[in-house]
Amino acid sequence: MPTTTVPIPEARPRRKNALSRFLFTGSPLDVQEAGDHTHPWYLVLWLTGVDYFSTIGYQPGIALLAAGALSVPATGILVLVTIFGAVPIYSEVAARSYAGQGSIALLENLLSGWKSKIFVLVLLGFAATDFVITMTLSAADAARHAVENPYLHGLIGQHYEKVTLLLLALLAIVFIAGFREAIVVVAATTIPYILLNICVLLYALGVIYNHPEALQHWQRALQGYGDWTPIFIASALLFPKLALGLSGFETGVSVMPLVDGGHTERAAASTRGVPSGRIRNTRKLLISAAAIMSVLLLLSSFVAVLLIPESAYKAGGPANGRALAYLAHQLLGNKFGSLYDLSTILVLWLAGASAMTGLLNLIPRYLPRFGMAPPWVAYRRPLVLLLLAIDIIVTWIFRADVDRQGSAYATGVLVLMLSAAVAVSLALWHERSRGKPVSYARAIYFWTISLVFAYTLVANVIERPDGVIIASCFILLLLTLSGVSRYRRATEMRVSEFEFVDEESERLWNAMRNKKVSILPHHSNDRQYRLELKHKVESHFKISEPIAFLYVRLVDNRSEFYSCLRVRVRPEGDDYVIEANGAAAIANTVAFLTDELNPISVILGLTQRNVMKQSLAFVFWGEGETGLLVYSVLVKFWEVNPKPDRPLLFLMSG
Repeated sequence: MPTTTVPIPEARPRRKNALSRFLFTGSPLDVQEAGDHTHPWYLVLWLTGVDYFSTIGYQPGIALLAAGALSVPATGILVLVTIFGAVPIYSEVAARSYAGQGSIALLENLLSGWKSKIFVLVLLGFAATDFVITMTLSAADAARHAVENPYLHGLIGQHYEKVTLLLLALLAIVFIAGFREAIVVVAATTIPYILLNICVLLYALGVIYNHPEALQHWQRALQGYGDWTPIFIASALLFPKLALGLSGFETGVSVMPLVDGGHTERAAASTRGVPSGRIRNTRKLLISAAAIMSVLLLLSSFVAVLLIPESAYKAGGPANGRALAYLAHQLLGNKFGSLYDLSTILVLWLAGASAMTGLLNLIPRYLPRFGMAPPWVAYRRPLVLLLLAIDIIVTWIFRADVDRQGSAYATGVLVLMLSAAVAVSLALWHERSRGKPVSYARAIYFWTISLVFAYTLVANVIERPDGVIIASCFILLLLTLSGVSRYRRATEMRVSEFEFVDEESERLWNAMRNKKVSILPHHSNDRQYRLELKHKVESHFKISEPIAFLYVRLVDNRSEFYSCLRVRVRPEGDDYVIEANGAAAIANTVAFLTDELNPISVILGLTQRNVMKQSLAFVFWGEGETGLLVYSVLVKFWEVNPKPDRPLLFLMSG
């Protein structure tokens, strides 16, 4: 089928000066580039792990502060939710979102229209909360490790906030310069970090073995809660405060395009089938990451609660936000502890880089496509500067406090987890079959998991509302900017490409191009109506050339900003009939086809209907006062793209 792809010149910023050229250098982020390189899943694992495993730097301290002696059983419940909840959910997401779109795209595909767009914007607000707090919290915890290090303390003092801002600024500078998250670099940083944590944990277990009184003291503290039933209930109630340990799974599916599917899949790379090898290996990645993290979380909580005194992990204490680093210095000396600090700082900084990469992939993927962002959002450097400004504001609000930011981080993580669980549950419910009773059981199982995450989210929000407040600010900002952007971009062409339904249509189109016809848009695809309309036009205008009657059919989902047109052209006496199907907006499509066809003139009809109603109908449903809107769209387009022989525009009322 013949296809013509059409660029949209006004959708990209005009580079007027050196600053503009610097900011808008490179390809837009919303242009999907083919992935040239894939890697074995056990290497991509560390790309996921730099976000997931970095929480070991602060999770044990947060668990101690939130649960005290119950941090170990509460962490055990976290591990159970990870294994029986998060891993199955994201295994299903991987099977349905193997191009790396994640759970948000899965939900978008299950919904439609404006409710889909608004829902995605809300989720993007929570995702932005997740990723932004990942950057600020990781930088704050890295700053805490630096400040508490005995060799660095004399140089930087107690300036947590300044060190945090410095790390965030360095992160932005690296991305402005052109950072690409190299798997080799991440693996070379994260693997030593995991090994150092294992060394600290094994040595701590040895200390506990040689000093059994620490274990006895902890057991006596647990006995104060009663037997295991009240301990389990109390731990379950405390579990939402430990939800940070679930972070990283969304990253696990976003890196799927980098996962090698095996020799067979590489040989069939040109086909469009489901990449079963990539899905299978991604599931191995998710299971392995969850297994490693579960063991580390349980052991770190165990040694921390036994060996760290309460005065040390309370707010302002030397172990606050850095429990294992504290143990590394106390048990293995300052030299080993400094090596551990350095490794932790690097991993936490890379976790911020991972979050920045996630936002640079997420925002341009949705907002420009929805028409709900200015064109510059699709470029890396301006977006990095915007995110840096947001990071600075968040850091200032929380005063670089790891514990306070933990609640906001947990809220973002839990909302993404809940959205993924609901998306998978809906997908499985739609796929259920009476002939397969297991399909009902699977759907019910994932709905149950959704309820668990819903409870966890509600409990977290009630206990610590900071997260939902920050997320609400992001959502309000997104909705406001999206509405303004959609309004300001309403006069763009809004057509990404068009194709002819047959070769005859393409031949007739080419025969009409460049001053051969006059275009007459109309709203009823009826021959008698066209004859009456032609007679009316000829009574007011002297037209000697053939008329191309243009009829536009709108796509069902009017919330889409761009559209792919399917154009049919057929002769009708001495005239022509053009049918354009799949338009996002009538006026923009008429303007687009006018510019492509370059006719002698365009005759546009006017109505006397209420202008405000017409404007709202145009913004939301793509309809409205077509004549004036076509005129506005074309004039604005020609200002940006001068056309010396542009057609004449006639506005006809009545």
